[in-house]
Amino acid sequence: MKKQVFNPYLPSYEYIPDGEPRVFDGRLYIYGSHDRFNGKVYCANDYVCWSAPEDDLSDWRYEGVIFRKTQDPRNPDGAHALWAPDVCRGNDGKYYLYYCLDFLKEIGVAVADKPTGPFTFLDFVRRKNGEILGSRPDEIRQFDPGIFIDDDRRIYLFSGNSPRYKQTPTDKDSLKMELEQDMITVKDGPYHNLPIINDADGTEYEAHPFFEASSIRKINGKYYFIYSSCWMHELCWAVADSPLGDYHFGGVLVSNADIGVNGNTEAMNYRGNTHGSVALVNGKWYVFYHRQTNRHFFSRQACAEEIVFDGKAFHQAEITSCGLNGGPLKDEGCYEARIACHLFSRNGTTESLPDQQNENHPAFTQEGEDREDNPNQYISNMVDGATAGYRYFDFRSAKKITVETRGTCEGEMVVRDGRGGPVAARVKVAPSETWTLHSAPLTIGGGKRALYFTFEGAGAADFLSFRFD
Repeated sequence: MKKQVFNPYLPSYEYIPDGEPRVFDGRLYIYGSHDRFNGKVYCANDYVCWSAPEDDLSDWRYEGVIFRKTQDPRNPDGAHALWAPDVCRGNDGKYYLYYCLDFLKEIGVAVADKPTGPFTFLDFVRRKNGEILGSRPDEIRQFDPGIFIDDDRRIYLFSGNSPRYKQTPTDKDSLKMELEQDMITVKDGPYHNLPIINDADGTEYEAHPFFEASSIRKINGKYYFIYSSCWMHELCWAVADSPLGDYHFGGVLVSNADIGVNGNTEAMNYRGNTHGSVALVNGKWYVFYHRQTNRHFFSRQACAEEIVFDGKAFHQAEITSCGLNGGPLKDEGCYEARIACHLFSRNGTTESLPDQQNENHPAFTQEGEDREDNPNQYISNMVDGATAGYRYFDFRSAKKITVETRGTCEGEMVVRDGRGGPVAARVKVAPSETWTLHSAPLTIGGGKRALYFTFEGAGAADFLSFRFD
């Protein structure tokens, strides 16, 4: 690759959750919703697209706005937000965008001649009689559409969401259906798909009931359905012999809190909802997901990890700082603190909500306004015991480490070789109103290793970057 790539893999000012990875003609495209930094609601911005060549996942290109919320005829004033979309290449060679507007119950469809748009509103998904699916008052709400075209050119649409906790009655469910070749009309269905929390007890989904984020892939003749469970922090997978068949629970793909990796039951990061899918890119499997920032659910960022697929099953990926890099990061040069894959306080983590991730906890945040093109994201409020973890680096020659901090901090940034591992450096830090460099010798073994930075002392540090020399 031309350069190293980190998590989050897009620029620090970009907030793309719900990323659906699609490969068209040698390029990987990310279609997601579009959060705003310090936003007050989910998905406050219009849809944009980013892409990279399959053979260089460090070379991301901004493709611009591909569809605006005001293009939907129900939304001329932009009062409704564009939630998680999906895109496919139709049998006619055109590209079709499926989306929903926040709490409205219908699925919109837009079309373009190129994968980067611009997309033009086409219609809503409709029943055979022309009635818009979801328009009946007593009808199940459509949500998070996932589109799939099989090798035989048949077209399938999945949608739905669930309550997080048992509640009845509900207008929520997991749905599957087949579409006509016009990409709009329901040919067969919709049918109930996965158990939601109301009916998961006693089933194979009891520990991971369907919540939202429908996505489907065909692999080795089987159909893999990807979804977010009611615990929100995890993406799961299920498998069937046909698109509308019975899906059997497979496992967890990734957790944005790293729960479940190697038997770990402790959240290692401030958790929240996630949404994404898998993609085979240049011969490797990756899982795409998102993380929370700024102590709430409304400024989420795109992350990805390599994932092992053994021909039948996916094995849960651990979250890292080097997801698309193809291996550990170099032990040289400067790294932004924002690429931490683990972040927690002395007392652990919470959900990423203001009333939970409060002044006793560190947080990812930034200076400036939304989409300002400058590297200004950092970790705020590193109070005593707060820890930022980075996985992984390939240590070969680094002998010194420098941290860049500001704030009221008086103490040490203790750098450990792995979580709870031996101390590799103790960097004294002092109060400063401006970003200030502090250095210390680094003693660490060679090879692939993780680094964990823990502030020990009084006051609080803002943590911008660290450097190896």
